[in-house]
Amino acid sequence: MKSNVKIAIVVPNWNGEKSIANCLSSLLSQNGSLDYRIIVVENGSIDNSINIIEGFKDIVLLKQSKNLGFAGGVNKGIEYALKKGFDYVALFNNDAVADQDWLLNLVNAFEKDNKIGIATSKIVDSNKKYMDSTGDFLTIWGLPFPRGRKEKISSKYDNHNYVFSGSGGASIYKVKMLKEIGLFDQAFFAYYEDVDLSFRAQLAGWKVFYEPRALVYHQIGATSSKIKGFTTYQTMKNLPLLLWKNVPTGILIKMVPRFILAYVGFIVSSLQRKQLKFALKGVLMACLLFFPKTLSRYRIFKKRKVSVKYINSLLIYDLPPNAHKLRRFRNKHGFMFKY
Repeated sequence: MKSNVKIAIVVPNWNGEKSIANCLSSLLSQNGSLDYRIIVVENGSIDNSINIIEGFKDIVLLKQSKNLGFAGGVNKGIEYALKKGFDYVALFNNDAVADQDWLLNLVNAFEKDNKIGIATSKIVDSNKKYMDSTGDFLTIWGLPFPRGRKEKISSKYDNHNYVFSGSGGASIYKVKMLKEIGLFDQAFFAYYEDVDLSFRAQLAGWKVFYEPRALVYHQIGATSSKIKGFTTYQTMKNLPLLLWKNVPTGILIKMVPRFILAYVGFIVSSLQRKQLKFALKGVLMACLLFFPKTLSRYRIFKKRKVSVKYINSLLIYDLPPNAHKLRRFRNKHGFMFKY
């Protein structure tokens, strides 16, 4: 990697007083002669986060009056980086810790192919027992999933390769690509906004690269678990938007029947978990956003540079590994769904 490139690391923070110090310390201790700056987007925290962050030197702190979510928060940091002329923007969760060679290994990944727009990390849980993500993928059922999640740590994913999407919790983005495809969709707020951006990148001819030597330790669920029903609501709202915005029509026809079955299954599951009101609220919001995202779909496909066949080749023709109930249903009613 050229030594004169400028890298911004954007860290969104919301009530992260228990983890933000370790996060920032790890980012300030990166190896290599890299020109990087840490930008913390303080997302309206009501704990002691700001005082902790202000105790660190050489960090840009962007204070927001309210919680803009992951998408809105990181966009503030990215916009700052664009104005200041940075070449790359890395995103990093406030509840994660980076290996000392994390950033160096990520930026070196761009040397492998000039069409790489996103490089993503190997993320494991903070106890160093299980995988969290080795790149994200999308299935023909319309369900994204992080590869390797909850698998025991092993050398299984130690080879770098191309993936469908990079995790927003620990990935780096080429500014040239962001200027072309746009920033994160703030309607997503949190969950799948990273898959949405990666999908737009893929449609525009960019690639997503997984670099296993870029290692990150993540406190899984440390932020989302603070709000009851948050994950359910965001999932039900964002999954339909992700597909409607980005999936080519020829693939969408095959995907929709499977997705509807999975979506109904999520609603039933939310009832069993006593979160039905959050699920239905997400469904309603997805319906309200459907027509505005039709315009987004039109704009995205105007920039499309790859074939439907290529996008189809990136999909996983199976269910996500953790979709156990759907898998049993599919196996029982195989005449309906081949995959």
